[in-house]
Amino acid sequence: MKSNISVLKKTFALVLLSAICGAIVFSCEDSKKESPKTNKLPITKKVPAISYTLVNTYPHDTTSFTEGFLFHDNKLLESTGAPEYLAQTKSSFGIVDLEKGKLDVKAEIDKKIYFGEGIVALNDKIFQVTYLNQTGFIYDAKTYQKTGQFNYPNKEGWGLTTDGKNIIMSDGTYNLTYLDPIDQKVIKVVAVTEMGYGLDHINELEFVKGFIYANIWMTNYIVKIDPETGEVVGKIDLDDLNVKAKAQKPHCLEMNGIAYDAVSDKILVTGKLWPNIYEISFPH
Repeated sequence: MKSNISVLKKTFALVLLSAICGAIVFSCEDSKKESPKTNKLPITKKVPAISYTLVNTYPHDTTSFTEGFLFHDNKLLESTGAPEYLAQTKSSFGIVDLEKGKLDVKAEIDKKIYFGEGIVALNDKIFQVTYLNQTGFIYDAKTYQKTGQFNYPNKEGWGLTTDGKNIIMSDGTYNLTYLDPIDQKVIKVVAVTEMGYGLDHINELEFVKGFIYANIWMTNYIVKIDPETGEVVGKIDLDDLNVKAKAQKPHCLEMNGIAYDAVSDKILVTGKLWPNIYEISFPH
């Protein structure tokens, strides 16, 4: 009996050991199969850099605290804000004389009440937003006479552009708000993302051939945004122009302003209090 019990014990031990080994092998194989799902990191695509060339340089009014920049009816329009610490500035908009750099003011709002921000031309009207008042103004695009005003829910108003159908507004966050040009009600909000993260401080805007180009506040970058997805699909580093501007006027501020002339395919950029407007060329 002793030897039989011993054989039984050994047999049982071998069976148990085999089962344990099988379970370990099975578990290891399972973990190998699952590893691509559990351990694989998401692949993040780098935003393509867009190179540019400097085509021409024009003078710019160094009292213009640029907030809006666009071509309309073969004219370059600019809107400006008026910080309290810069007594010479105005909250206004007008036509830029590219030969002299001076702004021929067509409309001005009370800078003690309103801080002028972006403008856009659409349907024979010019729309202007203000910084903290949640108030916008409407002007006749021919006479520049004020014809109305409107309100929006965004806490701040920054830049404006249009896709030819809607008004598109930035507010300093990563959101772009689409407004109906008839009643200025919100149609939709598109979140702008760069490599999967919300991109804050979207400022002056321009719509160029199906894409939105935007200055990023306090930087010298312009980003190219897919309006359908909100994804940043390209980035232009214009720090060289910032260096040129500051070499002439050391106390000028950040880049802000991009204007596109669809007739001549011309692109102009500038900045707050910059001494120059720069014509640049890049694939678009």
